[in-house]
Amino acid sequence: MNMRTVLSADGRLRRAFTVEDVERMVEVGLIGPDERLEIVAGEILPMSPKGARHEALRVALLEHLFDHRPPGLRIASEPGWRLGEALYLEPDLLLYPSAIPLDRLRGPDALLVIEIADSTLGFDLGPKAAVYADQGVPEYWVIDAATRATHIHRRPGAEGYAVIEVVAAEAEARAAGAGISVVIGALGEG
Repeated sequence: MNMRTVLSADGRLRRAFTVEDVERMVEVGLIGPDERLEIVAGEILPMSPKGARHEALRVALLEHLFDHRPPGLRIASEPGWRLGEALYLEPDLLLYPSAIPLDRLRGPDALLVIEIADSTLGFDLGPKAAVYADQGVPEYWVIDAATRATHIHRRPGAEGYAVIEVVAAEAEARAAGAGISVVIGALGEG
């Protein structure tokens, strides 16, 4: 039996899991149904607990986006997004055309993926940005929950995102493909 392996972030060889493997682990009780995790390149990554600052910003941003979204745009909050056999992500917010069902949505179809980083800024700007670029997500935002600065990534390619812009909290961040804009610093506390 050939077991698939992956080189983990700590440099050790680990067994690689598929999304189906993890779903089965949940079914049989090895993983709790409420455990928050993502699967990247077959590696199971536990997600940090949600803090109050993160949640307040996510809710305020979600309300703003719903109030200002153009027709034909769907917004998913913390969706389970299966992008491949060994890739499962839960972005904080995902904006995509309403004509495409979420279970058929591929990276290039997404109009905007947003991660709000409180304790995960380095990971969201580094390894996670590389994953989204590799999947062809055209626009990826990482919002620093502490400073409310928005790191906007555009033009994905094999080497990551070709364009990265940091927008200050008091400046307007514009999502080209989604047709929306927001001043993150002006959002309430949710």
